[in-house]
Amino acid sequence: MSEVRQRSTRSKAGANDTSSASAAASLAKEEDRSKFTVLEVLRTITLILLLSGLASWFVTRDNALWGLKRPRATHLSYWQAMLVSTPVPHECIDPKTAFQAAPVLLTDAELGAYDGSDPTKPIYLAVNGTIYDVTEGRRFYGPGGSYHQLGGADCSRALVTTCFNSDISPDLRGIEKMYLPKSTPQVDEQYTTEEMAALQEEELKIAKEKAYKALKHWVDFFANHKKYVKVGTVKREKGWETKGEAPVLCQNANNARPFRKAPVKKT
Repeated sequence: MSEVRQRSTRSKAGANDTSSASAAASLAKEEDRSKFTVLEVLRTITLILLLSGLASWFVTRDNALWGLKRPRATHLSYWQAMLVSTPVPHECIDPKTAFQAAPVLLTDAELGAYDGSDPTKPIYLAVNGTIYDVTEGRRFYGPGGSYHQLGGADCSRALVTTCFNSDISPDLRGIEKMYLPKSTPQVDEQYTTEEMAALQEEELKIAKEKAYKALKHWVDFFANHKKYVKVGTVKREKGWETKGEAPVLCQNANNARPFRKAPVKKT
């Protein structure tokens, strides 16, 4: 009888030991398991994105995406243009979606209505025949702005010559003259006829290259600007650029011309 009791006691002790070992193993396994739940991971990612966005605003002073442009498909106007057969009215178009089915097509006279004087309309500015929405730069191109003369017009010539009061025009004829050196009798007489002809040819070539680069600078400036968006083109008759008298070079541009240098004497 005593043996049976001893065996029973031993069996219970063994069962308790097994149960304790199993519980310890389960506890160890639970502790080894990752403490990060799916919810905690999502919270961490959200916090990182939030901090990144705040840092982007602080650094770029522009947006929360470190300068990345918002995908076009995320704009409502994109789907409006894709789903409806009629063009979306410009007033309903987000200017950031520059590829709309019906791009803006305006004459120079019509372009003048978008100079910022009407607060219900966007501010347009054209460079080399391409129209850009510069509404976000209203403090520059709107009424009272530093460059308000440029709003509502193709200001290609003025951008190159910097004569904002007299050269608001798309006519670029003769702008290379601003890069041609001024001649003086004292210097010119030091060249032979052949030397002067060759020199003038080279000067004209260089002047045209500089004029092209000056215009290209502004074309690229607006084409690549983060806030200003291409919305259309200026409608003009064929051959407009050769009609009428060529503009006279403005005074500021003419005054900035360098003087021709004397030839270097060979020793």
